[in-house]
Order: sequence, then structure tokens, then C-alpha cells
Amino acid sequence: MAHTQGAQVAAAGRHRPAPAGREADGARVVLDDLSKQIIEQLQQDGRRSYAAIGKAVGLSEAAVRQRVQRLVELGAMQIVAVTDPMSLGFHRQTMVGVRCGGDLERVAAHLAAMEEIDYVVITAGSFDILIEVVCEDDEQLLEILGQVRGIPSVTATETFVYLKLCKQTYSWGTR
Repeated sequence: MAHTQGAQVAAAGRHRPAPAGREADGARVVLDDLSKQIIEQLQQDGRRSYAAIGKAVGLSEAAVRQRVQRLVELGAMQIVAVTDPMSLGFHRQTMVGVRCGGDLERVAAHLAAMEEIDYVVITAGSFDILIEVVCEDDEQLLEILGQVRGIPSVTATETFVYLKLCKQTYSWGTR
């Protein structure tokens, strides 16, 4: 989940009230066709106006605004400016594979609470959790890795340094 330049709508990311596609109580969010069309409009251009979206999907500007607000509140999407970290002074991006013994949810929550970590996912396979770290330099990366390794239940980490971003997209549509 590296970052490129532009405004995008993502169904994942940090600072949302509930996990993407789920309400705060854990219930799955069911999207009707109009909400899906609104999301797809915003995935094409995150700066598209509510009036233009309304025209495309057959709703008033006010109705689109209300639906977008509700989708954001439910955690089904977020609207963010996706930046190029290199142009903002962050010279090191990495994906870190984390192996754990113990409660994965607890470790993932601890990692997610760390401001320096912008992506946390529980996985199946060689690693229990993957995290993305964007930092200023190797010294800051080393400090963050020390914090991660200091979490009880973390048994090992493996760091993958990004050399070049070749593709990234948020336009997977809706189902």
C-alpha cells in the first residue's frame, strides 16, 4: 500500500472509525447500487464534485453529499490525498513481515496504534502480520523496528526495502 501522488478514494487505510466495509459494531456494510456508483465515480477522480457525481448517478448534489458522508462514517471508504513520500522528505519505505506467537489481533492493534506505521494487515502464509513503514531515513527505520521487535509476542521480523514503485492503483471498483 505504497503512496503515489493524487487524490484517491480507498476502501482501506488508517484513521477510519471502523474497518473498511464494516460498521463500528462489526456488522458488514451493505452497499446499494447508487452507493457503489458513487464510490466508483470517486475512485476515478477523488476531486469530482458532488454535483457532477449526482448528474452521473441520477441524484441531487445534497443526496450525494449525504451518501458520501454516510459511507465515510461507516468506514466503507475514505477520501484522502495520496502523496509521494519521497517528495515530502520521507526517504525510506518498507514492508515488514512480522511473525508472532500469541494473540494476532492484540499485536495488530498495538502496531496499528503506532503513528509511524501506515498499514497493518493480518495475513496467512510466511508472516502473521504485514506492516508498511514510511520514514525519513534508515536511523528512524531502525528505531521503529526496535519498537516493533519489543512488542510482546513478536518473535521475528523481516524488512523489505522499497527500491522503486512500479504500480499502485485504488480503482478496483465495487462488488
